[in-house]
Amino acid sequence: MPSAPITVHLIGDSTAAEKEPDARPETGWGTPFAERFEDSVTVKNHARNGRSTRTFLEEDRWQPVVRDLTETHYVFIQFGHNDEVPSKEQYTPPDAFVANLEKFVDETRDCGANPVLLTPIARRHFDEAGELEDTHREYSELTRTVAQEHNVPLIDADERSRSLLRELGPDESKSLFLHLSPDEHPNYPDGVTDDTHFSEEGARRMADLVLEGVDDLELELAAHVVRYDR
Repeated sequence: MPSAPITVHLIGDSTAAEKEPDARPETGWGTPFAERFEDSVTVKNHARNGRSTRTFLEEDRWQPVVRDLTETHYVFIQFGHNDEVPSKEQYTPPDAFVANLEKFVDETRDCGANPVLLTPIARRHFDEAGELEDTHREYSELTRTVAQEHNVPLIDADERSRSLLRELGPDESKSLFLHLSPDEHPNYPDGVTDDTHFSEEGARRMADLVLEGVDDLELELAAHVVRYDR
């Protein structure tokens, strides 16, 4: 007997979001993530550029997700990139960030669905000694604390991605991010150096890390991942 259809909702910021054609080859990890499941799984990517937990709620982007939730649904929750920067208008103070994560978790569970928290994926910031900086320390730890205190499955995308970046080092890791020379791509005639957003290869590698987290958590969802050799 075939299993019941599953829906995975992604909520978060630009690192996970679908990209418009004029932004390519920038790619959010949610795009290759969605391609890695059997036909019985639908991935709905609600992540949007520039959003924090606060602005995602203020813009009423959460309520349509809640209205759609049932027992066979998952909600993957990844914020922090914009919440944590005081100079951004999207800034969310730590206490409010925690309260917003708790709201996502509680309302997901109220619908019988399954919340999964993710720490924000690392930025590619190496210091002069070639050591990777921990740019998300506070807000990643807040996410871990919410997961622990509320018994929510956690994919520590920050730690997993920092491990990958340290392994690759300052030079090789550039290929995972949006680094383009002038005239290399028509969307970026002047070139671009972006150590937050991903290339197509980088998005695939980050999606792989999230899927490894799904496996490690032994979520029922893991049984529906399409496996292949890299």
